[in-house]
Amino acid sequence: MKKTIIALSAIATIGTSSFAANVSTADMMKQIEALKAQIEALENKLGATETTTKANKESLEKMMNSDSITVNDARFKKLEKKVDNIGKTATDAKIQSGGDNLKWDVDFRTQVDNIQYKHVSGKKSKNNALMTNRLWLGMAYQADTNSIFYGTLSYNKAFGDTANHSQSNTNPGYADFDWVTNENATDNSVKVKEAYWLYTNDSFLGNKDVSWTASVGRRPSTDGLGINLRADQKRKSPLSHTVNVEFDGASARFNLDKVTGIEGMWFKLCAGRGLTNAKQRFTMDGTDYSDDDTLNDNVDMLGFIFVPWDNGQYSVHTNYARAWNLIGYTGSQLQTYQSNMAAATSYSDMMNARAGLSFNDVGDMDLATIMFKAEGIGDGISDFLDDTTFFASYAMSVTHPTALGMLGTTDSKVGQSFWIGLNMPCPLDPDKARIGIEWNHGTKYWRSMTYGEDTYAGSKIAARGDAWEIYRNQKLTDALEFGLSYLYIDYDYTGSNSFFGAEGTPYDIDSAQAAASDAVKSAQDIKAYIRYRF
Repeated sequence: MKKTIIALSAIATIGTSSFAANVSTADMMKQIEALKAQIEALENKLGATETTTKANKESLEKMMNSDSITVNDARFKKLEKKVDNIGKTATDAKIQSGGDNLKWDVDFRTQVDNIQYKHVSGKKSKNNALMTNRLWLGMAYQADTNSIFYGTLSYNKAFGDTANHSQSNTNPGYADFDWVTNENATDNSVKVKEAYWLYTNDSFLGNKDVSWTASVGRRPSTDGLGINLRADQKRKSPLSHTVNVEFDGASARFNLDKVTGIEGMWFKLCAGRGLTNAKQRFTMDGTDYSDDDTLNDNVDMLGFIFVPWDNGQYSVHTNYARAWNLIGYTGSQLQTYQSNMAAATSYSDMMNARAGLSFNDVGDMDLATIMFKAEGIGDGISDFLDDTTFFASYAMSVTHPTALGMLGTTDSKVGQSFWIGLNMPCPLDPDKARIGIEWNHGTKYWRSMTYGEDTYAGSKIAARGDAWEIYRNQKLTDALEFGLSYLYIDYDYTGSNSFFGAEGTPYDIDSAQAAASDAVKSAQDIKAYIRYRF
């Protein structure tokens, strides 16, 4: 009886004009909202039936028997169909809520770093106040229920110009290399940091127990799991113990927890290209974009991320990758360069010395990581431990050199690294501030691909030696954050932040070779920043 009266009243309110062929979606949405309000009012009225007067009851019965209303199943089905169509239209409108516009977010950081280096000879190099601005403009657009576009434009620059008018300092360095183009303080241009599409589906080849995603483009491959805690942001794709560089490639993730019955299990296949061998357009011989046998081969990477278990609090993460045709300098190139630089008496002499350096294909490398992470220690021991994150990670690198040699030798070498960290609520302001402490150690032949780490004193994860870091992140408003960090790196061997050739040779820091180049023995970076995000 109650449902009948509500339905009849709803139909009487809408009237036959609601179903006219020319009614607009906007008008229909307004009528539906009015319908909801009247149904709610009728439900409230019927809930008080016991106190309803006889006259009111007769009025309701009269409305039921009104000749102006014809009630049948076809009418109800037509109403249901119309409501369903409007629901679909509303979903489409929600997906494209900004019309054809991208949705933007902003991450703007102003930072000052006090950087100090101590050399083997005891000499010190420093910058007491390196001031930088970094801007990330994030964008996203969902064209349909299964596909999303993501992108990030980046600007990272030191204040003003520099004394030599070149913040890249490229020859013979790596500052302008594509892997780190947005992590180095270069010029005032805006570059593409990320640009990729993401496809999602709840079933794979008809198997509803396996949901999956696929993605192609300039992937989110910096600030992955581990380093994201210090950076105070959501993790990106790879484990940052071995890979933390910008990369162009593809990935496909498969969620396996339902099909295996193991909590949180998933597997992701990743592939990418870090360097492309191709001639330029409009070559004199007409072979545009063909392979150039005089230059380096393609630098490719293939690997996977596998999470065998994740119950929401405790989880295990693994990562493996093989990189081919990695680049570096030969020993003879470096010797010639060093001799020519020592004998240089003019700027042109220095430029000629640098011109003799060119990258070579020095070999391949395997990288592997396993990490344990706990988001909350114990169960209800204390609020502090419940909100504490702990992780411990082990990583390994294995070189496969060509005849030119990798890391100063033609033998395959194994490097290892250990990394532990805690991220905790700050006791002084546990609701708005977090503190952290991290330590990592790398062995003699340890070589990571972490050139994109967010630091101006060299990658701490790449250190062949020990690195300590403590930090504090404080939320000032919903959008504004203040951070402090202290990083100290104590090197046991040279070459921690170099590429893969002879420049990465690990000489003992107390050796004659290290003394000859007056290598950096230790580094520290004290930084403070203000960060605005919305």
